[in-house]
Amino acid sequence: MVTLSDVAKEANVSKMTVSRVINHPEQVTKELRSLVEKAMKTLHYSPNSAARALAKNRTNVVKFIILENIDTTEPYYMNLLFGITQGLNRHQYALQLLTSVDEITKGNADGYIITGARSSDSEWLDKLDKPFVLFGENRYGYDYVDTDNKIGEQIATQYALNKNYQSIIFIGINEKEAFEYSREAGYINTLQSHNKVPKIFRLPNHSHSAQHFIDEHWKEFAHNTCFICASDRLATGVVRAIIAKGGEIPKDFGVIGFDGIFLDQVSHPKLTTVKQPIIKLGELLSDMLLQKISQSGAQQGELLIEPTLIKRDTTRN
Repeated sequence: MVTLSDVAKEANVSKMTVSRVINHPEQVTKELRSLVEKAMKTLHYSPNSAARALAKNRTNVVKFIILENIDTTEPYYMNLLFGITQGLNRHQYALQLLTSVDEITKGNADGYIITGARSSDSEWLDKLDKPFVLFGENRYGYDYVDTDNKIGEQIATQYALNKNYQSIIFIGINEKEAFEYSREAGYINTLQSHNKVPKIFRLPNHSHSAQHFIDEHWKEFAHNTCFICASDRLATGVVRAIIAKGGEIPKDFGVIGFDGIFLDQVSHPKLTTVKQPIIKLGELLSDMLLQKISQSGAQQGELLIEPTLIKRDTTRN
């Protein structure tokens, strides 16, 4: 097995210099770094990730905290988890999955990725002593990665207008959170730019809630209406209700969801939806957190990724 001493001998430098190149490259000149890296390549030497972590006083562990009911959000979080893991694996970091705030301070970690945080969580978030980033927009100045929710619903609403639906209704999630406000803003701004009056209903994020709502208010919805929904869960409930009432999709009624993770494909007819790049978002969360850790907790800001509209059978061709 090739050792640190072997690399030092090959590069004609001290073991301390090799260690610095591996653990603190910013402290070594470009020339010395080049010499050591060449020797490592020649000898096929790979630094031990555990040893490097120890040298930097790190654990090489990131905790991922889900603050929502996983039973009602899968496979959404499975895709996010896959993306986060891919990002961490590139840097030899391990992932620990938590589902309770009480578990955060148990054991050691270099930082946290947190999803499902709400306004009421700001009090304990402010007390965390390790770097963290959020998945999801927030208005409290925390670093985050998310889909550009506003742009997503702008695209969806404009598409409904282009397909000549005369009435365009927004079915939102009854959460007073930044992501929902942004989705509503995308819908409202687009309609108002066409001199149309917005109409918004907010429901719990469950398909049966949307199905019950449409069933109860069916007589209020004229033909040539498109429902812009803040989630695929709501959209699938709207679709079921319209079909049960004898409405024709997409001729008389259109439905557009938001997420594009599994439910849009099992819906019948298949759902037109705003697709979030969840796996990519997971990778970006990992990248942002690891950069924040390497920069001693420096602020990273926000990163919004534009989603895409997937056109399927619940809207006109």
